[in-house]
Amino acid sequence: MGPLVLAGVLVDEEAITDLVSLGVKDSKLVSAGKRSRLAEGILRIVKKHDIVRLSPAEIDKVVETGKRLHRLNRLEAHAMAEVIRSLKPDIAYVDASDVVAERFKQHILEELPFDVEIISEHKADRTYPVVSAASIVAKVHRDEVIAELRKGYGDLGSGYMSDPKTVGFLKEWMRVHQSYPEFVRESWKPAKKIKDDRNAFQGRLL
Repeated sequence: MGPLVLAGVLVDEEAITDLVSLGVKDSKLVSAGKRSRLAEGILRIVKKHDIVRLSPAEIDKVVETGKRLHRLNRLEAHAMAEVIRSLKPDIAYVDASDVVAERFKQHILEELPFDVEIISEHKADRTYPVVSAASIVAKVHRDEVIAELRKGYGDLGSGYMSDPKTVGFLKEWMRVHQSYPEFVRESWKPAKKIKDDRNAFQGRLL
């Protein structure tokens, strides 16, 4: 549920040690509370940051209209290029979502109007503190979006399909409604299955 959030941070090379001292690391390895505290420290250290949100509708469109992973990777590359255009770094370190990291790099470069060195690697958020910092900023922003959704829709969990609360919310929602709310990525296989199962059950009742 919710948007796909990408973030970038611009930092002087000498300030990398400050990020390390702060304790930045892969956002998935940090609790929500600590991520929030780290994000505050990160934004005090970096010179600038930028956040791009890809809506569920945008994600569903690319997933449903072609080669799923290829299209989604291009969408993420487009978003990362948008962040790089905003920050204008000398070197950009990116966490490659494409299985071919070099191809992901080339997709980003195609959309940049200026030259920049791009280091594109898998699991870069575990290798480079600056990527860890950007990952934390993105995750905190997404956490805030989900928190706002909870205010209007109740406890829908983390918004990830690995969360039983999220799955339970979707099942209960489809028990009452004909379609998902706009913040749900309908192209997710688990979400599609819940909807298909509900429609099949209703069909048996008719």
